[in-house]
Amino acid sequence: MVAGPSLDAVAPLSLSAWLRYDVVARMIPAGVKDVLEVGCGRGAFGARIASSYNYLGLEPDEASYEVARQRIAAAGRSDPGAGGHGRVLNTSSQALGDERFDLVCAFEVIEHIEDDEAAAKEWVTHLRPGGWMLLSVPADQHRFGPMDEYVGHFRRYSPEQMSGLLAGAGLSGIVVRRYNFPLGQVLEAGRNALGKRRLAKSSSSVAERTAASGRLYQPGGSLAGTVNRMGTAPFRGLQRMFPDKGVGLVALGRLDG
Repeated sequence: MVAGPSLDAVAPLSLSAWLRYDVVARMIPAGVKDVLEVGCGRGAFGARIASSYNYLGLEPDEASYEVARQRIAAAGRSDPGAGGHGRVLNTSSQALGDERFDLVCAFEVIEHIEDDEAAAKEWVTHLRPGGWMLLSVPADQHRFGPMDEYVGHFRRYSPEQMSGLLAGAGLSGIVVRRYNFPLGQVLEAGRNALGKRRLAKSSSSVAERTAASGRLYQPGGSLAGTVNRMGTAPFRGLQRMFPDKGVGLVALGRLDG
């Protein structure tokens, strides 16, 4: 997957997103061609995935969708020879009908859904036999804090819970890895302090805060994106050394075919 400087200008990643992307990119199985991302937010991950795969992103929040649409288009123009192709729809996965993919992914999404088991089972219906589902979530319920509440999380997950969720959706060969160590602990403390202040002042509903959550912590431009990429380089190396530590999880499972 393309992850170089050209995409810093098109779709800059936050600090945590760089650490997440480092794990996600290495977990995408060989042979994948067609990718569906559910809840693609502002398209920072999608721009990178679309550079190497046939990509469809779904984003129900209209403001985030418009940014994602522009970023996916710009990513294609910035590297037309990379072999990928992307598009974004302002809708949910229920509107896809019978369309099937080699990989269905959702990053920091399913913790926002009250019935996560039903969501996982519905997403699996969009997999081809032998296809894969790849999810990222915040780790460990004991870490649930004010920012989780502010952005509309229903829960955090243990590795065992993620394995159970994917197995319950009909997947096998499940792998769960932690990420975001040790930087995640520092960032999380700051976000919880911010979340506590925002909750005290907020009059918006959980649904409104959930819809807006994909717009939080977004870098303001290409310089910030480059700084974040370069600044997280040593932490990406550290988390590779300690795959059983960190405040986030990435889980992968396969639909037998």
